[in-house]
Order: sequence, then C-alpha cells, then structure tokens
Amino acid sequence: MIKEKIILGIDPGTTIMGFGLIKVVGKNMLFLQLNELDLKKYDDHYLKLKLIFERTIELIDTHHPDEIAIEAPFFGKNVQSMLKLGRAQGVAMAAGLSREIPITEYSPKKIKMAITGNGNASKEQVAKMLQSLLGLKTLPKNLDATDGLAAAVCHFYNSGKIEIGKSYTGWTAFVKQNSIPVPKGGVRNNLIVDLRTKKK
Repeated sequence: MIKEKIILGIDPGTTIMGFGLIKVVGKNMLFLQLNELDLKKYDDHYLKLKLIFERTIELIDTHHPDEIAIEAPFFGKNVQSMLKLGRAQGVAMAAGLSREIPITEYSPKKIKMAITGNGNASKEQVAKMLQSLLGLKTLPKNLDATDGLAAAVCHFYNSGKIEIGKSYTGWTAFVKQNSIPVPKGGVRNNLIVDLRTKKK
C-alpha cells in the first residue's frame, strides 16, 4: 500500500510568514498550496505573534499535515531582529506542538542546498527550481511564500535520513531536548515556558 503524508513548510517572520503544503505519495511529491500571511500593516509585535499562532493552527486544522518543516532564523548581526524572528519561529512551533505534530528545523543554507544544490542560492533561484520541480504555473510576487514551500520540499528530500536537523514530536520532547525545567503540572498545563531558564 502506497504511503501518503502531508508536509507543511513554514518560513516564519514578523513581516511576512510564508507557508507551503505538499502531499507525498510514495516517492513522489504533489503541490497543494503556496501562500503568505502579510503582517506589515500591524505595528504591535505581540499581535503579530498571535496572528502567526492562529494562522498556523488554522492551516493545521484545515489540511491536517503529518509533519511540519520550519526554516530556522538566520543569525545576523542585528540582535533585535534575531530575537523577533526567534519569537515568530517559536510561536509557529508552539502551534504545531499543541497539535502533537512532529516538527523539524532546517537552516536556510540547508534548504537552499536541498532545492538547488547550492547553499548560497538566491530566493529567485530557489523559486525557479521549485517551479520546475512541482510544475507551478506562476510564482508569487513575494518570494517568502516560496521559502515556506522550500522548507517542505527540503523535508521531503531529507526524510529517512538519520540527521535532518532538530526534530520535536511534542511539548515533552521539545522541553527535554532544550534542557528546560518542567514546571509543576507538566508541560501540557503550562502555556508559557520561560526560555530564560534554559541551560547553556
């Protein structure tokens, strides 16, 4: 019997969150959806995080993905930007973890390498390769959406490999792998985990 699964790929951001969905049938992948959540019109950072969480939950409840692939934040020199991106990623991950969906992180370089064979490829090169691989008729004007789709395709190519990045199967696994002390009542009953207590 041919195995089928749906992969949701997310490129988290506080300006635009790109996402894409593919369906895997055996060793073949089929394009399902490509879109973005535009957050530019909102000034409140916490409102943006709320919208990212809600949109991710909506995608999960609508498409029922079996796995989620998330692009890890790019480590730049701007600490504030890194912090905001990390929060956006964490909120998207929290949405997936709350639905008990396995999550895997991939670095931007690893995603580019998986799609194009070049870890330094441009957004345009990644988008064009995705268009060719999945038979997309057109590409969106904003390529953040294709970045989310690229994460899903990267996960497809890396499925079955031993080392595919950081993976989490639920709150308990996330807490354990990140050495976060478990609060009283367990991780399920505590929505806020103070990451400042994370051991280095």
